[in-house]
Amino acid sequence: MAIFWVTLFNMKKIIVPITLATVWIGISEFVRNEFWLKPYWHDHYQAKGLLFPDAPVNGATWGVWSFLFAACMYMISNGSSFRKTFIVSWMMGFLLMWVVIGNLGVLPFGILPYALPLSIVEVLGATWIIFKFK
Repeated sequence: MAIFWVTLFNMKKIIVPITLATVWIGISEFVRNEFWLKPYWHDHYQAKGLLFPDAPVNGATWGVWSFLFAACMYMISNGSSFRKTFIVSWMMGFLLMWVVIGNLGVLPFGILPYALPLSIVEVLGATWIIFKFK
């Protein structure tokens, strides 16, 4: 029975920070892209003759992305400092994504002055949550 409680306690030290970081990331992404940057996305996609993918399945996919990002951040945080976790996570989650979608021609570069600082706040917040609740 003691092993059960120890395992449950250890799982809470993993589940709680990942879940809270997932929620923070999801809210950050939704607010940034739905309320602030959606016109940029729509105009950019329309100029390319494409429709901006904002169906519910796309939102669900971003929810999965948020969870995977938070889980990766948690793994990076094990044995790493706050600073290293933040830097590696931001590069992994945003810098690499922007390189790829820029290469595909679907990144509206006009969003970067807004998206860059907001992404930093997002990753700083998620890193703080992970270190606080771990």
